[in-house]
Amino acid sequence: MSQMPDAALHSASLERDARLVNADDHEASAGDIALGVIIGRTSEFFDFFVYAIGSALVFPALFFPQFSPLQGTLMAFAIFPLAFLARPVGSLVFMAVDRRYGRGTKLTVALFLLGGSTASIAFLPGFEKIGWWAVAALALFRLGQGFALGGVWDGLASLLSLNAPQHKRGWYAMMPQLGAPLGFGLASGLFAYLYGTLPTQDFLDWGWRYPFFVAFAVNVVALFARLRLVATREFSTLLDKHELQPTTVFSLLDQEGRTVLIGAFVPLASFALFHLVTVFPLAWIALNTDRSPADFMSVQLMGAGLCVVSVVISGLLADRIGRRSQLAIGAVLIGGFALASPFLLNGGRHGETLFVLIGFTLLGLSFGQASGALASNFSQRFRYTGAALTSDLAWLLGAAFAPLVALSLSDLIGPAAVGGYLLSGVLCTLAALRVNRQLEVNDR
Repeated sequence: MSQMPDAALHSASLERDARLVNADDHEASAGDIALGVIIGRTSEFFDFFVYAIGSALVFPALFFPQFSPLQGTLMAFAIFPLAFLARPVGSLVFMAVDRRYGRGTKLTVALFLLGGSTASIAFLPGFEKIGWWAVAALALFRLGQGFALGGVWDGLASLLSLNAPQHKRGWYAMMPQLGAPLGFGLASGLFAYLYGTLPTQDFLDWGWRYPFFVAFAVNVVALFARLRLVATREFSTLLDKHELQPTTVFSLLDQEGRTVLIGAFVPLASFALFHLVTVFPLAWIALNTDRSPADFMSVQLMGAGLCVVSVVISGLLADRIGRRSQLAIGAVLIGGFALASPFLLNGGRHGETLFVLIGFTLLGLSFGQASGALASNFSQRFRYTGAALTSDLAWLLGAAFAPLVALSLSDLIGPAAVGGYLLSGVLCTLAALRVNRQLEVNDR
């Protein structure tokens, strides 16, 4: 203890004092914890979807006006994966911050960096004013988003799922996943309103900037909701039991690297589908049809609603048939959807609508149990850090390059490329589930 820096001692003591103060009058119920998790995940996904929608509708014209619409969109989608590349680095750095200064400090810095990076994009001038410096600034803020996301892992999702009743783990595991459709719904609804009510030039000049401003306010709300729970007796109890203590990434990989690797491949079917029903079709519609993006985003809003319902259903099914079986069935259904996707995308307005609605429904059924599916496979010591790093790698492998790859290949060989990309994720998921028999033991 004498070797610990004074700053670390001071920070750690502050967190202990906060828990003592809140022990009697601030005891969080399971509902409080679930609400805090959902608010936190919704804020994270809102930030990312605000950027994602901007990449499809705004950034090609604003930052790459010298290219064709297709080339400009591909350039924008080439910057999109930078956040996913930076996210594991952020996890590495912020785990050290967590160990040294406490979880409250880590969350505060990470969420302000996330909101600040997103809001800063709203102030960027276009290529016509400062040239490639605008593109460089966009890439820098995108890296900031990803780096910050590596620090927002708070362990609350583990608190829910790992301490759930024996036959309710699927139900509790699906709650954090509700943040994805809710965050997308908020971002898409805001963009749809602005795009549909403003003249096109006004939207491109200044209207698109408002959702990026809103992101900072959303992150402040999420910060207070999560800090309030970090100081609860339940959270303190789990820390004392060493279930949510951060460890070094290097020791994790040395001791349980195989679990990390398998865990990163388990959700690939779901994560591959994730951006293929949210970001990719919006760009596809804008580039290849005369359909209004505002009209198409209204369809995606309905899809997000279906996704919320199917995420909830995934929790009920997982508790009945087991999480491993649930993930396998979801992967097979996504495989069937992959085979049908070229016909849907080429099927006019009705086909495009069905692509979105069916895709979102399947996404909820699979995504509801995908993230953190292997958390219980980690030993107690590595559970907190292992779940965070596994999630980072899964997003990088499954979702980071999906819009760029799908749009590039679909331009070369047609919409069949979308189905091929999805099928590759399905095969990875089924292979990882077959290798990982332990999930079947621990998912109930």
